[in-house]
Amino acid sequence: MPLFERLNNRLRLTESGALLITHVRQTLQQHERVRARIEDLKRKRRSEVTIATTSGLAAGLLPRVVAEFRAHHVSVKTSVRILPVGQIIASLGSGESDLGLATGLPDDIELETFAVATGRFGAVMAPSHDAAARSAIGLADCRDLPLILADIGMPLRLVLDQACEAAGITLEPIIESNSLEMLKRSAMLGQGVTFLYFAEVEEEVRRGDLAFVPLQDPHVAAQTLRIVYRLGGELGAAPTAFAEALKAAIAPPSPAARAAPKAATRAQNDATRRTAKPVDVGAAALADSSHVEHARPRRHVA
Repeated sequence: MPLFERLNNRLRLTESGALLITHVRQTLQQHERVRARIEDLKRKRRSEVTIATTSGLAAGLLPRVVAEFRAHHVSVKTSVRILPVGQIIASLGSGESDLGLATGLPDDIELETFAVATGRFGAVMAPSHDAAARSAIGLADCRDLPLILADIGMPLRLVLDQACEAAGITLEPIIESNSLEMLKRSAMLGQGVTFLYFAEVEEEVRRGDLAFVPLQDPHVAAQTLRIVYRLGGELGAAPTAFAEALKAAIAPPSPAARAAPKAATRAQNDATRRTAKPVDVGAAALADSSHVEHARPRRHVA
């Protein structure tokens, strides 16, 4: 079917040609609109970063990292999604999240590791606790302490239960919860000792609200804290910059930085002892017996 016809030595479009040229023009216009939308999406993608992580890290390490990152990247929108470890992997695979941050991530073939650090696992308590000034603590040392533990089945509890089983030790909690905030607040109020990763309580330790004592025991399996992204995925400028900020934040602290909270705890405890007021002996005995009655946990060796 001809697209042109000759009329008086001039070419003009046939009806079919007119239909075709209209279609071509519409196609080119649509192509330009699609190209413009793709460019808009690229610009938006470059100015956003989405991190999938666990609740403990979202409340502990990430707020400071986000604040410091935004101080240098004010136009970048930062989204933090709290997910279980399995869903973090799925979120990266679907492209819903740019980065994942968690301990206990499996060696998944669909994940690429940006950075890795040793997850510092330890005992967490109020700075006034007798054990707060220690440089390390073992599982056996915890048997006679009032303990605040994560619920059975939670990753934190699994690490502890596996270590206790290997060591032949049973730890009985006085408080259990599936809320990390509950664990931290209970420890902060002097109810006992809980076990968390340092990255989950970093800010509270910095403020002097909690003390962190590394759990050093041959039965405690080493845990890794990893920054990951989708295998084969291309990180934009904003996710890459945020990943670098996270990498710096999870790097091992210097000996001086690690010793600073301990020095502050010792100073606080010394000040508390100096300002302590004498109390009536009978009242002190009553208070002590009440404490033993209500707070002393049952302990036994399996």
